[in-house]
Amino acid sequence: MYEKTAEHFGSKFRHLPEGHLLVNLGPSHPATHGILQNVIQLDGERVVEAESVIGYVHRSFEKLGEKYTYNQFLVCTDRMNYVSTPLNNIGWILTVEKMMEIQVPDKVVYVRMIVSELSRIMDHIICNGILGVDLGAFSGMLHLFHHRENIYQVLEKLTGARLTTTFCRIGGLEKDIYPEFADEVRTICKGLKPAIEEFQSLLVNNRIFMDRTKGIGGISAEDAISYGYSGPNLRAAGVPWDVRKDEPYMFYDKVDFDVPIGEDGSVLHRTLVRMEEMRQSIRIIEQLVEGIPPGPHHADLPHAYLPEKGKVYKNMEELIYHFKIIMHGVKVPPGEYYQATEAANGELGFYIVSEGEKSPWRVHVRRPCFWFYQSFPDLVKGGLLADTIATMSSLNVIAGELDC
Repeated sequence: MYEKTAEHFGSKFRHLPEGHLLVNLGPSHPATHGILQNVIQLDGERVVEAESVIGYVHRSFEKLGEKYTYNQFLVCTDRMNYVSTPLNNIGWILTVEKMMEIQVPDKVVYVRMIVSELSRIMDHIICNGILGVDLGAFSGMLHLFHHRENIYQVLEKLTGARLTTTFCRIGGLEKDIYPEFADEVRTICKGLKPAIEEFQSLLVNNRIFMDRTKGIGGISAEDAISYGYSGPNLRAAGVPWDVRKDEPYMFYDKVDFDVPIGEDGSVLHRTLVRMEEMRQSIRIIEQLVEGIPPGPHHADLPHAYLPEKGKVYKNMEELIYHFKIIMHGVKVPPGEYYQATEAANGELGFYIVSEGEKSPWRVHVRRPCFWFYQSFPDLVKGGLLADTIATMSSLNVIAGELDC
């Protein structure tokens, strides 16, 4: 096994000094949070060199985008960051609506933003909770996980699915919000506030956790920018960049929230940034849920938005529109387009080239994980083997998003 691994990775690992050990962290290992392989050269417990391998779950989504229609590709975005799927769905839909110059009703924007922030909270609960599990502290994740389940219940009632929600449609929402939506979101926020503070006391402020994370896996602001960091990992390094603030979309320029900033980009500061982001997401949701405007849940777009099935059965015009959208797809004006959104892991961008057909000519996804995972060998070099687990966990590498 050693000879095959060393030969595959070339001269870096071909001739190991006496006493050094070559080990595989992954691809089948619970601490890798997915199908990721890291080949690590050890001198005792100290990491001398490391190299990461990706692509084990590569599914050619970008190539599929050239064959699928704009509506069909929405299901691919679910399978990217599957921890917070609505954020991926909304990013794609906003890009297509930008291409078509579609203005959706205010109600649609409010609901999309509420669901986006609920999804961000879900993602951060998983990241910080699993970090505790990886370091041997299981209680913290259990403490917050039932609040995440409450969010799942709302998503299931709203979209019909829990994990792969396929949320939104071009021009609006698949269906209108249910009557109890606002009240249930308020209840979730009310329960989350004390739970987040209890989690902070239980895990983050724990002396053992502090010793295991303080100064571990850090990165400077300059190096983080050089590697293409974005999101919580970039802000933990001291760079105040947030797409919601710096390149506002939807109504993010109309709500009040703060962007938390760290200092040294370490495991501890990534954790603290995500903790504060959950609080800020609750702050955003509470502003929005009190003012969801009345109105339709989609724009008047018979050429792009599927008519109600009941009307299709009874009205010839609705039947024709349904047939044309399903068989001929939604036609998008020719051109090149890019739309960035602030997903849970950072800047999620969709670049689309259209030739005016029902499918894109080219699709490229700027997925946050792909950029910051490249820095993993530098982050762990010189540290302890145990610290590599904490570093990877705090980066929140999602294999589906990484490989795309």
